[in-house]
Amino acid sequence: MLPPAVVGRSLLTLGALFGVPWPAPFSREAAACAVSLSLSRSRPGAAGSGSTGGCHSGSSFAAAMSAAAKVSGALKSVDYEVFGRVQGVCFRMYTEQEAKKLGVVGWVKNTSQGTVTGQVQGPEERVNEMKSWLSKVGSPSSRIDKTNFSNEKEISKLDYSDFNTRY
Repeated sequence: MLPPAVVGRSLLTLGALFGVPWPAPFSREAAACAVSLSLSRSRPGAAGSGSTGGCHSGSSFAAAMSAAAKVSGALKSVDYEVFGRVQGVCFRMYTEQEAKKLGVVGWVKNTSQGTVTGQVQGPEERVNEMKSWLSKVGSPSSRIDKTNFSNEKEISKLDYSDFNTRY
């Protein structure tokens, strides 16, 4: 861990480099994630490059997804816990981006045990894609040792209107 003075100077330098005034109203982890995301987007073909699509919010999105699921198959819900090097590597941010890209809803958060946990809901095919991402891909700097899935079930309607990070 770097001393706070070194981190502060680094953040000032990075802030100036990326046009972000410091101190900014976000944490060191958020600053590191922003820098990581900026760097990954600057390399063609890098993970995280390109658009993640628009954000979906509100109950109209949930209603539209429920209607689409009725046409294409069942809605599914699953809880997950990811083990490995998954904290301090922007895992939650990338998880939220991937979920929004796939069009699933739910949440993600860090645990005090050093894992990441959450829930995903949506059309069965999309939930399965998210399960695969949580098991094999993750954020660029993460290392996924294993992912446990539990409470997997068919649901009649979505409990969430979008995907977000919990604290």
